[in-house]
Amino acid sequence: MRKIIAMTHTTVDGYIDNPHLWSMPYSNEESMAYALNLTLGCDTLLLGRVTYEGMAQAWPGMSNPYADHVNGTEKFVVSSTLEKAEWANSTIVHGDDLVTTVTELKRRPGGNIMIWGCGRLTDTLMENGLLDEYRLLVSPVILGKGQRLFRGENVTATLELVDSTTFGTGLVALAYRPVNAAGDPANAG
Repeated sequence: MRKIIAMTHTTVDGYIDNPHLWSMPYSNEESMAYALNLTLGCDTLLLGRVTYEGMAQAWPGMSNPYADHVNGTEKFVVSSTLEKAEWANSTIVHGDDLVTTVTELKRRPGGNIMIWGCGRLTDTLMENGLLDEYRLLVSPVILGKGQRLFRGENVTATLELVDSTTFGTGLVALAYRPVNAAGDPANAG
């Protein structure tokens, strides 16, 4: 079964909004290769509306191995308000259909499914046992305010650290897998 991996940039104190303003100084060739390799292992993007709208403006005009893969990837945008999705290979998933659609996507053959960012989408997937892994790219920055990495009141989880990579810039990539109450990976398969 395909894995759903949520990758997001965060500060040490757990804020995620406007990463372009604080994460870029900690990006280098090594961390970009890490993100590229993770993305190349995925053949589907699952995005919330806000992330989708920002990415749909930026990515179609780019051309490099990373952008070419992303632009050619099948994309699903979760929204109850978006009327059309114009970025190539994009399909709108109504919020009420999210769990059913994602369950079906996981069963299809193919590579992993990537989510960029964390928000209501990842909270809902976690609540329903559909999120397999968090990849947190932690920049050595403290913001003190902003949008929290985890804010769902109904989302509680125990996570298992499955990998960590430290880059020369101080950026740390942490991979966590949700664990169920018995101590087994929640979504093994």
